[in-house]
Parts: sequence; structure tokens; C-alpha cells
Amino acid sequence: MRRRWVKVLAITVVVLAVLFTVADRVAVHYADDEATHLAAQKYDYSNSTDGDLEVSIEGFPFLTQAFSRHFGHVRLTASQFTIDTTSNAQGGYLPVKQFHLDLRGVQVTSLAARSAEADLATGSLMLSYDALSGVVTRLASKGGPIRISQAPGSTEQAARVRVTGTAGGSDLNGTGTVLAQGTEISLNLPGTGQPMATWRVQLPENVGFTSARATSQGVRIGMTGHLVNLGSSRFTG
Repeated sequence: MRRRWVKVLAITVVVLAVLFTVADRVAVHYADDEATHLAAQKYDYSNSTDGDLEVSIEGFPFLTQAFSRHFGHVRLTASQFTIDTTSNAQGGYLPVKQFHLDLRGVQVTSLAARSAEADLATGSLMLSYDALSGVVTRLASKGGPIRISQAPGSTEQAARVRVTGTAGGSDLNGTGTVLAQGTEISLNLPGTGQPMATWRVQLPENVGFTSARATSQGVRIGMTGHLVNLGSSRFTG
């Protein structure tokens, strides 16, 4: 009799654990979708036909985090969206290949206002050389295609790039700079004192660019933020 009672109890515990896990995964899936929708509204990271945006709440159990309104780790990943020049130049949009943001210590500060804060944010943004080449070619007043490629010598927030082609009737064959400061990315061509174009990226409050490197895959821009205000983002559904 006692063995039967123990067996029933064990089965009950297992069933409850399974049900809790299923409920937890259903809840986190809904919360991920809701957070993705809110991020799309606020930051416009999926504004192209092939753009993709996903918010993922890490950690288990999710329901325990939701009840406390504190989430240890939230990931935001976006790809193939565009950013416009600060001057809204015709054809000046720049495609972003990939964007990734890790949020640590996310606290939902108000359910009514749908606001949240994060203790720390780190991430990166990748620009392909094809995208940079395309936008520079479009913005050049005259001349043929302009090619941007990797160059050595990146330092701190300045990525060095090789520039070849013609613009405004002049041949370009030298080293330019992709500069990432604050929330803006600018491109300087060889022999020019002013940036050819500047683009602004919508980032959460208190997040800014901290590094820029020319890699074999493209220009990788790093970012960091402390005490980050996520505005209207919400991670509890």
C-alpha cells in the first residue's frame, strides 16, 4: 500500500513538473512575441522586406522571473534593416547586415507604462562592404561604382577602409574612415575633411558606440550602455 502511494505521488510530481514546464514555455513564447512587437514599434529594426527581428528572454523558469518583474538576460537580434542619413539624402539609406544587443538585469519598472530598464547592455552592429559600396556609389554625384573594402589600422571608434573608384570627376584610391560615435555612423572618403554621409541608429537610451573595426566580413561596430532605459519595451506580456 505504501509503495503504491509513493508511486502515485511520484507520478503526480512528474506530471505537475511537465505541466509547469509546458506552461512556462508557452508563457515565454508569448512574452518573446510581445517584446518583439514592442521593439519593432519603438526601434524600427525590421523596416525592410527581408528584415528580421527577434527578442528572446533567457533563463528558466520564466514565470518566476515574470512574477518578480526581473529578467537576468534578454537578447535582441535584428538583420537586414536600413538606417537613413541624418540629412535624409535621396538614396542615402544604409542596410545593416546584423544587429545584436544583450541586456542584463532587466527590470520592468511599470506595467501600465510598459517601461523597463537594464543594468547593462552590450552588443554589435555589422555593416557589409557591399552595403557601404552601394550607398557611397548612390551618393556620389558623378563617376562609376565606388568600392569599399577592408584596410588595416582600425583604432578605437574609427574603422579604416579601402576606397577605390571615382566621385565628382576625381579618382579615389586611398584609405577612408568609418567613424562610430554616440548613436551616429559617419563615412569619410580619402582627402576630404568632412564626412560624405552620417547615419543615426535608434538605440536604447544610454547605449552608445564604443568601437569600430574593419574585419574580413565587414565593419563591426561595438556598443555598451549602463542603466539603460528601454522606454516602452515590455517583457512580461
